[in-house]
Amino acid sequence: MLQGLPKQSQAKAAPSTVKEAEEDVYLLAKSYFDVKAFRRCAHALRNTPGPKALFLRSYSLYISGERHREQQQAESAGNAAGTNAPTSSNQELRQLERDLTAAAASGKGDAFCSFLLGLILADLARPEEAAAALASSVAAYPCNRDAWVALAKLQQGSSDTQLSSAALPSHWMRDVYLASVALDAQENTEALSRLQALAETFPESEWLIAQAALAQYNLRNFDTAQELFEDLLKRDPNRIESMDTYSNILYVKEEFVPLSHLAHRAMASNKFTPETCCIVGNYYSLKGLHDQAVLYYRRALKLDRTYLSAWTLMGHEYIEMKNSPAAVDAYRHAVELNPRDYRAWYGLGQTYELLHMPFYALHYYRQAAQLRPHDARMWCAMGQCYESDQLNMRPSAIRCYRRALANDDREGIATHKLAWLHEAQGDREAAAHYHAQNLARIDAENATGSDALDALVFLATWHKDRGELSIAEGHASRLLDFGDPHKERAKVLLNSIRALQGSAASATPGAAPMQMDTGTPVFGEATPEGERMEEGTPLVGSSAGQTPGFTQRRLDLRSPAFNPGL
Repeated sequence: MLQGLPKQSQAKAAPSTVKEAEEDVYLLAKSYFDVKAFRRCAHALRNTPGPKALFLRSYSLYISGERHREQQQAESAGNAAGTNAPTSSNQELRQLERDLTAAAASGKGDAFCSFLLGLILADLARPEEAAAALASSVAAYPCNRDAWVALAKLQQGSSDTQLSSAALPSHWMRDVYLASVALDAQENTEALSRLQALAETFPESEWLIAQAALAQYNLRNFDTAQELFEDLLKRDPNRIESMDTYSNILYVKEEFVPLSHLAHRAMASNKFTPETCCIVGNYYSLKGLHDQAVLYYRRALKLDRTYLSAWTLMGHEYIEMKNSPAAVDAYRHAVELNPRDYRAWYGLGQTYELLHMPFYALHYYRQAAQLRPHDARMWCAMGQCYESDQLNMRPSAIRCYRRALANDDREGIATHKLAWLHEAQGDREAAAHYHAQNLARIDAENATGSDALDALVFLATWHKDRGELSIAEGHASRLLDFGDPHKERAKVLLNSIRALQGSAASATPGAAPMQMDTGTPVFGEATPEGERMEEGTPLVGSSAGQTPGFTQRRLDLRSPAFNPGL
């Protein structure tokens, strides 16, 4: 009783029913929760029945336990002085799991209690039970976005916890979830089809546009993805979400001015977000200021230690700075956060390849290829390892490059490598096939370089040896366009072809046609300097035995892994 008040006033202050009293207690506890006094909130609800009070009390204890765990980790990290500090756990999990399981068994829980139970079971490393609890939650209340996000995140860990779509409620949120899971699994075509179906129901949804842009980016359709992101900026000029992916596109296309505008816009909107820090980091990386880029990636991680893109991009920067230990550490953090991030696995392989450790590099490239089996870059990287001096497994390298060629090798690395490997093995017919294929690609792209020179030299010699002198002359004539010192050597080859043409023309009509010796060396004529070129000697320095520039192979891997926010 309140002292000092008249008895009549005290009687009026008492609630008329038990239900009103419980509601008053709940409102008091909710006020404690709003001011982040989680322990006081849980204590106020200790004797209040009902699923709503049970969820708020349990959730308050869960958050309080998580806060205490983070504080312990921070203190342990400060006292460890550079050593590996022991990881702490949420001490409330076991008791909460028992309480919520008992409530679910007795029918006293609801969809939100099942959602919290799923989170707790996931933290206790019981993924199958967690998936079942989360599925029960979304079946009872499909519009709980956080439950779908937790379920999507759970599907990343192991194939053992995959749920059948039949176990999920027939609701539009299920389609959103399945599109998100497909995008995370790099099944981008399926994700696009599901997103297109959802767009008929929600034609103005910016989230659907952002996810479609990410799928197009994963498919390396950079122009289409850029158009979608620019449409998002027109709808919302101050948008920050997903704009780090847009900055990756501008980075790959080396568009300095648009990336600068995007960085200034993001800083003006909200500089204290991990997305903004990554955008600015990409800008400094494109300018070659790798120290400044790493600084901003570290700022992003201070804001969110679980921000996957920052770890991966920081690993890329450390590779550029030739700081291999730091790159390995960054990539390992990314893999721990999401084992399905192929970029981190690829980065680890790339780092160990730089350290001339092809056995380790091959292991990580295999992990990346399992996640992206239709990505030619993964197979080219594996082929490089098999081709190294330590492994020297050329048949395996050929199989990898053929797999890359079957998966749309846009850079032409696999075609050139196949030509060189077959030439080294003495299979000149197969080498001619791949050289011709590579030359056709180069002509279609109006490109130049050592690959074109190698292809022209080999094809000119190949057709000369087969007696196809007009075709050989055409390839040799093109070599004259490359200038000194290649021009002089091309003249030597062209003169030998024309000499053979003259010999064939001066032959008597009754004479047997001249037979070309297929065993004749590729180059048998003396150069102007008196040197002789041996078979297989490229006209210029060949890139066949060289590793492609790591910067080039890294650029279009700036693709953030799927963020399961629905």
